[in-house]
Amino acid sequence: MPPGITEGRKAPAFDLPSSGGGRVSLKSLKGSVVVLYFYPKDGTPGCTVEACEFGALAPKFARQAAVVLGVSPDSAARHDKFIAKFKLPFTLLADAEHALCEAYGVWVEKSLYGRKYWGVQRSTFLIDAAGVVRKAWPKVRPEGHAAEVLEAIKEIE
Repeated sequence: MPPGITEGRKAPAFDLPSSGGGRVSLKSLKGSVVVLYFYPKDGTPGCTVEACEFGALAPKFARQAAVVLGVSPDSAARHDKFIAKFKLPFTLLADAEHALCEAYGVWVEKSLYGRKYWGVQRSTFLIDAAGVVRKAWPKVRPEGHAAEVLEAIKEIE
């Protein structure tokens, strides 16, 4: 689990620009179960698989009264293109300054071919209707993850 975020603790608040030109805050979602998933970049292979799987299961998340939100450092305009290309039926949040990623402990130092850089560690947080983190998945593998999250929602009710 990322440092600072533990299951059973209050989820860090946020208020970020979103796809579609709006803003979304955790406070505005009080009373709803929130699936907050962090991913590195719109349009990359793993991120596309993950987003499309969440999209395919969107009706089932809706039946559980769960709001799915994807978060990356990409701009809201880039999110809009990603949503249009893959017909994603949920909101993406633009964390350009990576403040939310840092608050959730998913902005980490990475290494690729010996080169170190900072980026998003693919992670998901399940937040209950009272704003408490009920489950966290650090270092997510995209394939099958959305189904795993859906099952976890059923367990918290």
